[in-house]
Amino acid sequence: MTWKMKYDILLCDPPWRYSFSKSKSRKIENQYPTMSLQEIKDLEVPAKDNCLLYLWATAPKLEEALDVMNTWGFQYKTHAIWDKEKIGMGYWFRGKHELLLVGVKGKFSPPAARFRVPSIFRVPRGKHSAKPWEIRDRIKLWYPNMDKLEMFARERVPGLDAWGDEV
Repeated sequence: MTWKMKYDILLCDPPWRYSFSKSKSRKIENQYPTMSLQEIKDLEVPAKDNCLLYLWATAPKLEEALDVMNTWGFQYKTHAIWDKEKIGMGYWFRGKHELLLVGVKGKFSPPAARFRVPSIFRVPRGKHSAKPWEIRDRIKLWYPNMDKLEMFARERVPGLDAWGDEV
């Protein structure tokens, strides 16, 4: 895909492919199409020279997410934890959280001190793979005048451009 514009901020929830489902009924592909790590890394990312990336990753995909971030030209800075308040699946631990990684390309300042929030936020899990609205709302509050894109969006949100199969 060739992008018409580049963005200051990217919010991205890649359709990670998992290969360890023991039954066909548990496969993520029953919910939505997934992509291989290489397909995600090969994406053209519409980032300005100075850009902020928020990248969702589950615990088993942490290493791959850091690889994607690096391949796309971003330097990992920190992460937040979404406590879903409901237990999920898992092999080592029953997952109850997701990670929201933060990466920077070029120079990009964090939110103003008055806007900084704790790194763990609790929002009950909703539909499969749906992310909490709180993050979108905070990004819009923190950076109101910047161009923002949600990659792999499931719906359109005012204040963020959207790209994905479901929009």
